[in-house]
Amino acid sequence: MIYRSEKIKKLKLQIGFAFFIIFSFIQIHGFAQIAVAKVFSDNMVLQRDIKIPVWGYAAPGREIIAELGKFSVKTIANKDGKWMVRFPVFKAGGPYQLKIAERTAPHSQIILSGILIGDVWLASGQSNMEWSVKQAQNAVEEIAKADFPEIRLFHVANVKKLTPQQDLTEGKWEICNAQNVAKFSAVAYYFAKKIHKDQDVPIGIIQSAWGGTPVESWTSREKLLSLPITKAKTLANDSLSEQDFLRDSLDQIRGWDIVNHPQQNSDKIIPRPGYTDAAWPDIEMPKLIKDFGIGPYEGVVWMRKKITLPEAFSQSDLTLYIGRPDVNYSLYFNGTEICKTVWNTDPRQHYTIPAKSINKGENTITLRLAMLWGIGGLNPPADDMYITNGTTRLPLAGIWKYNKSLEPAIPRNRNYQYYPSLLFNAMINPVIPYGIKGFLWYQGEANDTAAYNYRKLFPMLIQDWRARWKQGDLPFLYVQLANFKKTQPLPSESEWAELREAQSLTLSQPNTGMACIIDIGEADNIHPGNKQEVGRRLALIANKLVYGQNVVTSGPTFKRFSKMDNRIHLGFTNVGDGLVSKNAKEITGFAIAGKDKQFYWANAKIEGNEIVVCSDKVPQPVAVRYAWADNPECNLINSAGLPAIPFRTDDWKGITQK
Repeated sequence: MIYRSEKIKKLKLQIGFAFFIIFSFIQIHGFAQIAVAKVFSDNMVLQRDIKIPVWGYAAPGREIIAELGKFSVKTIANKDGKWMVRFPVFKAGGPYQLKIAERTAPHSQIILSGILIGDVWLASGQSNMEWSVKQAQNAVEEIAKADFPEIRLFHVANVKKLTPQQDLTEGKWEICNAQNVAKFSAVAYYFAKKIHKDQDVPIGIIQSAWGGTPVESWTSREKLLSLPITKAKTLANDSLSEQDFLRDSLDQIRGWDIVNHPQQNSDKIIPRPGYTDAAWPDIEMPKLIKDFGIGPYEGVVWMRKKITLPEAFSQSDLTLYIGRPDVNYSLYFNGTEICKTVWNTDPRQHYTIPAKSINKGENTITLRLAMLWGIGGLNPPADDMYITNGTTRLPLAGIWKYNKSLEPAIPRNRNYQYYPSLLFNAMINPVIPYGIKGFLWYQGEANDTAAYNYRKLFPMLIQDWRARWKQGDLPFLYVQLANFKKTQPLPSESEWAELREAQSLTLSQPNTGMACIIDIGEADNIHPGNKQEVGRRLALIANKLVYGQNVVTSGPTFKRFSKMDNRIHLGFTNVGDGLVSKNAKEITGFAIAGKDKQFYWANAKIEGNEIVVCSDKVPQPVAVRYAWADNPECNLINSAGLPAIPFRTDDWKGITQK
């Protein structure tokens, strides 16, 4: 045994030494050839009106010559093999070629073509920025007409790293067309399309976004260590290694294999009409996994329901409406697979049941549902679940059988992309200092439970990025959280309202702008489909803040209040030609409270450019709140149709303030 152990030890040393030699050769050989950073490629957009930075790698000490248009610049690769040049200021235009070569080896020249000079925007955040054109509303129509050769798109791959990286793992610029736009950020695309039209300049978008990630992931380690509330969590990263990432990646691969491929022939066995499910628990549908009463669960749940069809239903094809699924599902009818691994973002959630699959009398419907990230199941309303022959509907809501133990458990996902600085390291640092016009940001959902801290975390990210780009106070345009979740019948506290407040307070940072979308969210969809309007509102802000146009960019913004008897008068800026209610209905969304801090819905009226609120239940009011809820019913807008920004006049301690 000792001899065998020594042999294994010796073999490991030999393998390790061999890897060292190979790695060293790769490093030396890699520097023998000149290279450009991966953020530069054919068809890119370079930033106008600044000295344009371009960088890459070569053997240390090599002289680099770079040409762009009629300009030629030189530099020397430093001791680490990195080089950088800055071209003189260009105006918008093109196309150009970029040529890069070593002085002593001109045959190694790199040539990049199809380059335009215009405005470049970095679009970042979590899933609502990542949400693609094909996932948003009117996808088929929008993709078909996406022919904009002067809009260019660069998609940064989702990667996490423990230390700041000098280059991206992959990526290339693509011309905006129907083939390329489908998987690109919908918000960023609709922003780019409007700015391109309004300003008549080429637009480049660098998309660097990852769903479900908090602001800390996108902030540098150095900046996070400067803040007490993030220091300890950031230092905890020191216990991680690349092996942790590898193990997690393997678990994720196994997990997605379970989600996408039924295990142990379950899809051939469980959907059969004769399969025995008598011992399965009952569940009232539609319902989400969080309401099953079984606690947190991630994995596959099988569901079955037997229905008796009228005689008329067995004579032709039927249409089955599955309702509003969450996450991912497969559907079977009498053992026949009707659809497989369909995501809830698919625009079509109804299916044809062929007559040959239909029995007279009893039939069996089977669902295979993926429950992930704490969500999954079928959303209300119940009326959206039915089967029909075109004239008569048979409801499918009600009692179903379910079983969560028929397939292997999904390995626990550690979600290292949530950890502080790991996305900054891999997805932001490698593109610094690419010349840009400004930033687009849509994030906050992942920070809702600590919304009060976002007051410091969000401005810190803005300051961090600006300092590292060294282009001054670059414009930072961001989206406030939309309305989401169940509407509450009475005024109540809200994490999402407190996060929106933190976002509003960030407007105190110079050269920032916020798009309020409190009117276009969806109660049961954290990814509202109307990304066109989100992009348009960001573009409105850019047109004024960045390009100097005289346009209304924001809805009514609270400025002051005063008390007169039992009424409170509220004054606003950004009213345009005046305050109005959406659809000319009674003003809603205002709540009022006295010193007891108990809020009641208020009567609200427009008087000039003021709103006057009162309530018979609050004879001595001291505070007013507007749209202070996860999903408020609010309808105050200005003459431009933009919604009033949620606010409160009090500073009482919220539910996320520790």
